[in-house]
Amino acid sequence: MDQSDLIINAVKALLVLIVGWSIAGMVSRLIRKKTIASAKIDDTIGSFVASVARWVILIIVAITVLGLFGIQATSLVAILGAATLAIGMALQGTLSDLAAGFMLIIFRPYKLGQYVDIAGAAGTVKDINLFVTELATPDNVQIIVPNGQAWGAVITNFSHHETRRCDLTFGIDYGDDIEKAKAIILQLAAENEYVMSDPEPWVRVTNLGDSSVDITTRLWCEAADYFELKFGLTQSVKEAFDKEGITIPYPHTVEVKRQA
Repeated sequence: MDQSDLIINAVKALLVLIVGWSIAGMVSRLIRKKTIASAKIDDTIGSFVASVARWVILIIVAITVLGLFGIQATSLVAILGAATLAIGMALQGTLSDLAAGFMLIIFRPYKLGQYVDIAGAAGTVKDINLFVTELATPDNVQIIVPNGQAWGAVITNFSHHETRRCDLTFGIDYGDDIEKAKAIILQLAAENEYVMSDPEPWVRVTNLGDSSVDITTRLWCEAADYFELKFGLTQSVKEAFDKEGITIPYPHTVEVKRQA
């Protein structure tokens, strides 16, 4: 292959790369769009299939580009076969992520849009592709978790079940009326739009602390309403306690004077 042929093939290769990259992106976006629009296809599967399609097209493009320089697919396979051990050692992390990606799609411990904690990294699942899982924290910070680490870690899925239990603990002064405080909490729970009536709200004294009598309430709600319930009821109880003269104490010590 003379220099002129090499230049021509380089130009062809560049065009193939540009066109192939564009087609891979278009196909991936089209699959995502179609799966999101279809009620019969899980968005998580659609996202993964889109990722697979993109990488398959890119591999075909790469083989085509190599063919332009005289490297045939059969020769490429032979070269890769001879270097399997070296490639396997160099890419063992990537191959592990790839295999884990398929496992995550098969068993689906989490899906797009769910709030999860993966080995200490918590956020809403934005994407699951061949190699990584993308999370977004509540303050919109991107977290990239390699699929190999995700599959091998403890996964806490806060959105898996439709309902969640919300536990809140309020400390009142030892001199306050316990039954009155419990009645206020129950009343506010009954008035809260996010609290489910079944299972019914539960309120009990759960601890006698150094400075307070701790009253815990356990309420059930839709998983999507968990934080609205938690934050809203916490404020409502504080305001109601202030109005009814029930004190939420802060830690303090009482000095005992000894008689001589």
